[in-house]
Amino acid sequence: MEVNYSTKNQTPAKKVFDLFHFFYKYGTIITIFALIIIFSVANPAFISSNNIINILRSISIVTIIAIGITISLSVDGFDLSVGSVASLANAIVISMFVWFSQNILVAIIAAITASLVVGAINSFMIVKMKIPDMLMTLATMFIIQGMALTYTKGATVSQNMVMPDGSMAEGIISPFFSKIGEVPWIILIMVLIVFLVHIFLTYTKHGRYMYVIGGNKEAARLSGIPVNKYKVAAYLFSAFFAAIGGIVLASRVMTSEINSGAPYLMDSVAAAFIGFSVLGAGKANAFGTFIGAVLIGILANGLVMLNGLVMLSVPYYAMDIVKGTVLAFALAITYYKQK
Repeated sequence: MEVNYSTKNQTPAKKVFDLFHFFYKYGTIITIFALIIIFSVANPAFISSNNIINILRSISIVTIIAIGITISLSVDGFDLSVGSVASLANAIVISMFVWFSQNILVAIIAAITASLVVGAINSFMIVKMKIPDMLMTLATMFIIQGMALTYTKGATVSQNMVMPDGSMAEGIISPFFSKIGEVPWIILIMVLIVFLVHIFLTYTKHGRYMYVIGGNKEAARLSGIPVNKYKVAAYLFSAFFAAIGGIVLASRVMTSEINSGAPYLMDSVAAAFIGFSVLGAGKANAFGTFIGAVLIGILANGLVMLNGLVMLSVPYYAMDIVKGTVLAFALAITYYKQK
């Protein structure tokens, strides 16, 4: 019998080095280290322990809110209302102390409950009424922003504020509540949330179901996964973490400013989308979101520290240009890779 030995001398094909894939997988981390080196050389104070702690503290609220966006992205959704929800939670938790003299438990529960109502409305309109998530949450963003402004009557809520009737607010913000926004608790809260959500999305059945839904909704439905229930849960989680972000912000500044959560929207969205490419994940993930927030925090902090030291310093009022450019670049890489 004749035996074909032609395959015996075949050598396995060499794996071609893909430069784009390498930078897609490791580009964010490489960029972080490159920025650390550049900023440290320009200003040695950048690498000091105090400044590192300052960076971690500055990204804590962004990361917490971005984790909510990450969960909505995992089911192929998108929540633009998180900034307004954070503003609402911020206003409610401070007002519970100052206006109604409530304890810390009541104040936090009230803020979270109001935020979950927003998440429930979002999920109902998106899942049942079939309104595109981006359009619905954009509408919700303006509605909740207006509700927060109406609730506070456009005023800053703080201790000893003058009420509309001319009297002084008698409520006092709990001293324990003020500790939440201080180091190390604000950083520990951020790390704990990132860790728990990473475990949930990566290692639990429910997290894997969310990724399946995000990858192919019809295939998930045919597999018996209750798609609508998980999409509802995703928007509730998004609102919940936006509320936590707003509460932590309230603890940090001890007041409720007008639209205080709005500035965190773009940074949170950028962090979540940058996270797609971290270590080649190709999908929304908590660890990647944290790395994205670190990149934004280092960039913002470093540029501020360079201001006045070098000719290429970026003034504070041009910082959004840099953040927007980083977001556009992250989106370009993510969607090109998916294509």
